[in-house]
Amino acid sequence: MTRLTGLTLLLLATAGAPASAATTPPAASVPASAASATTAVPRTPVILISIDGLRPDDLDRGVTPHLSRLAAQGVRAEAMRPSFPTKTFPNHYTLVTGLRPDHHGVVDNTMEDAAIPGVRFTLSNVAAVTDRRWWDQAEPIWVTAEKHHIRTATMFWPGSEAAIQGVRPTRYAVFDGKLSADGRTDQLLSWIDHDDDSDGFGFLTLYFDDVDHAGHEQGPGSAMVMDALAQVDRAVGRLVDGLAARQRVANLVVVSDHGMAPVSASRVVRLDRMLPSGSYRVVSSGPFAGLEPTPGREAELEAALLQPHEHAECWRKAEIPARLAYGRNARVPSYFCLAEPGWTLSASEASARRTKGGAHGYDQQAPDMRATFIASGPAFKSGVVLPPFDNVDVYPLLMQLIGLTPLPSDGQLETLRPALQR
Repeated sequence: MTRLTGLTLLLLATAGAPASAATTPPAASVPASAASATTAVPRTPVILISIDGLRPDDLDRGVTPHLSRLAAQGVRAEAMRPSFPTKTFPNHYTLVTGLRPDHHGVVDNTMEDAAIPGVRFTLSNVAAVTDRRWWDQAEPIWVTAEKHHIRTATMFWPGSEAAIQGVRPTRYAVFDGKLSADGRTDQLLSWIDHDDDSDGFGFLTLYFDDVDHAGHEQGPGSAMVMDALAQVDRAVGRLVDGLAARQRVANLVVVSDHGMAPVSASRVVRLDRMLPSGSYRVVSSGPFAGLEPTPGREAELEAALLQPHEHAECWRKAEIPARLAYGRNARVPSYFCLAEPGWTLSASEASARRTKGGAHGYDQQAPDMRATFIASGPAFKSGVVLPPFDNVDVYPLLMQLIGLTPLPSDGQLETLRPALQR
């Protein structure tokens, strides 16, 4: 008999309450060919929820009653350290592979690869985002699960639109940034409602980007962020109530990919003033910058780049400090600069003028980059507060919860074992 603790008690206490109606039409789901589940005993599903840009101190602002309740009745970390670079796609892939970006290959939100010539990977490049070649250096949880006949459903998780290693989730949705937090939650619940397999889904994901967008626009702690926090928190409550109404028990794991630091146009390092014109090409810029030299001008670029700079440090790729665990992957640019937290590396005057609000991408040890971890459900103890840990450790925990042996990774289960009932 399943022990009634944590989220289980909450679900049973609210069973029978109607789920709220969707305020936005549900996203179109895309079925994929996958083996049917074969386990005879219904499993307790794991729902991995990402709140992009959620700082740990956001839970102390008095606008997240549902998240705070989950944390109080389950497990909360003082902080979770993201992996470098502290960007969205790299850390989302780390969370579901246990590998640092240098090892799983998604080394930035913007990147190039000599093996994929003529293509620039960006978040808005749909053809690249759905191209498995950018993701195939690692195997995310949903791919491993589907290979073991455990059905999965991903709601906007980075990478889930590509047939990674030839495998897709049983259900996934093409990203639609206009779909509300409630609409995303309702789509996930709809998938659960219409699942025709008696064993159900074993692993599901849900992604919210409202807090991140607000943080970029107005900075951490702003009124816009408070509104976004409240909106996402209501969507999490909507999920909990929806599961209760359906008498479904689940293990919920709530994470963020990184934090957010305040930035401004008064704290900008101009690359075009620092470096000789025409000696380089900018691959990416912002809290960090990746540069490729103009052929034949490497020495000229290095002479300007590899000297001390105020508010930024620059290195050859092979000399990036070990603390960042970054620079060995072929997709990392030849030269790399990292700004102090709160400062921005800008390629031009125009981009410098656009600097405002908040940003992420800084050293993963910076306090403003800290991420969030909450877990609640029958697998977890109640009232546990974990010391800070690295986000690579989330992957072996998730694999343990769905009953699979984790693939080799940079994470370890022992870090989070104190959170588990057994």
